[in-house]
Amino acid sequence: MKRLFLLFILCSSIFVSNAINPKREFRGAWIQCVNGQYIGKTPEQLRRMLSSQLDTLQKCGINAILFQVRAEGDALYESSYEPWSRFLTGTQGKAPSDGWDPLAWMVNECHLRQMECHAWINPYRAKTKFTKELVPEHPAVRHPERIFEYDGLYIFNPALPENRTYTCMVVEDILQHYDVDGIHIDDYFYPYPVAGLELPDRSYYEADPRGFSTIEDWRRDNVNLLIRDLHMLVRSVKPWVKFGVSPFGIYRNSSTGKNTKEGSATSGKQNYDDLYADIVYWVKQGWVDYNIPQVYWNFGTEAADYEVLLHWWNDYCGDRPLFIGQDVERTVKGVDPNNPNSHQMQAKYNLQRLLPRIQGSCQWYAAACVNNPGNYRTMLEKVYHSTPALQPLMPFIDKKAPGKPSNVKASKYAMNGTIIGWEAPKAKHEMDRAYQYVVYRFEKGEKVDLEKAENIQTITNAFSYTVPSAPRGTTIVVTALDRLHNESKPVKIKVK
Repeated sequence: MKRLFLLFILCSSIFVSNAINPKREFRGAWIQCVNGQYIGKTPEQLRRMLSSQLDTLQKCGINAILFQVRAEGDALYESSYEPWSRFLTGTQGKAPSDGWDPLAWMVNECHLRQMECHAWINPYRAKTKFTKELVPEHPAVRHPERIFEYDGLYIFNPALPENRTYTCMVVEDILQHYDVDGIHIDDYFYPYPVAGLELPDRSYYEADPRGFSTIEDWRRDNVNLLIRDLHMLVRSVKPWVKFGVSPFGIYRNSSTGKNTKEGSATSGKQNYDDLYADIVYWVKQGWVDYNIPQVYWNFGTEAADYEVLLHWWNDYCGDRPLFIGQDVERTVKGVDPNNPNSHQMQAKYNLQRLLPRIQGSCQWYAAACVNNPGNYRTMLEKVYHSTPALQPLMPFIDKKAPGKPSNVKASKYAMNGTIIGWEAPKAKHEMDRAYQYVVYRFEKGEKVDLEKAENIQTITNAFSYTVPSAPRGTTIVVTALDRLHNESKPVKIKVK
């Protein structure tokens, strides 16, 4: 009886979901290296593991992968500046045995699955606590004067212009050699504070305060300058690439700020006062293209309530596309405050989709989502991601749609359906080039409505698609997408 009841609830959720799932939504997942999932595996074993993860994530509707490629001044790609990561091969500076380049491979595998691939870097951490040795070619060894130590970490000193320049060189190297869709930075700016341990940078402030009356404002400006420079760099090298950030989930506690608008009714660590990261300012300046605050807590968490934080980010930091970082494992361990027989996934997604400025979510972390605790992944597949989704629009980067597909026709008939084929529209520039295509299907007599996600048959980078079981009178619509998912005018054909 209980199983039948759960099936009824799931089917009901699917029915409702199909009516409300948005046509455009960011559906990301972080694939990290620092959890040790790569250690001890051969390149072939890693490729099999990651391929399996990507297949599963694709099945549950994930459309963007944030792939960690720089954890501590190192690289999970063929870098011009930094050594191979120990998190990849077990030994810093040691390349994969068969010449494998994980970032190049991941970009290709994501694109084959119609997913975006964002290169995820940490701009400040030069050594984690648990790294014992650095190779001679590591930047902290080559330039120790650019590094400070804090609680076992090595940090690229944010006060030094040469570190900003160097970080930009690292990012430019990635942009020039890899077809990434985004550059992504995480929540590690100035290091998380440790009680009784001061940051060793006061001498730099006193030597050049740059007009700031407090060291705290000076530190925030140090980070501001890097964010500005990175954004300008990405725009100048590959203007279609997105630059995004996933900050800690609390911007500022209202008890710390001058008024409640500055902060949320929380009491945890803060981006603004503890990490010196002024995300609200970056969004207002247009220096980030998307923002994924890590709202990893649950409903009812005293220091950082999920509902309080979602409302705050929606109300005060929604001038750029806003997505929510979801903690998979913590979510399924929490109890829905309105339903003691359920964990918190449904309540979280219901709230997220009610708030108008939130345009998607990102799963922390990909492997946890794949492992499907509490049927989390199943619910994504069957309910919240049951229909395909285009990426949210970013008109501040580009709003010009590509030309519509040409020569669209039902070229031949297959046993399992109708094959629709088309050709790419003409384009003068990369920003105008058709990058993917959307195929919609409408039954005979059904109104053509391209805004409903359930009418999407597929999003593909191919030039044909087999529409299953399409009887005479079925209307097929094909549109083109550019790299930023601006959508062309439709081309309609009827199956004859």
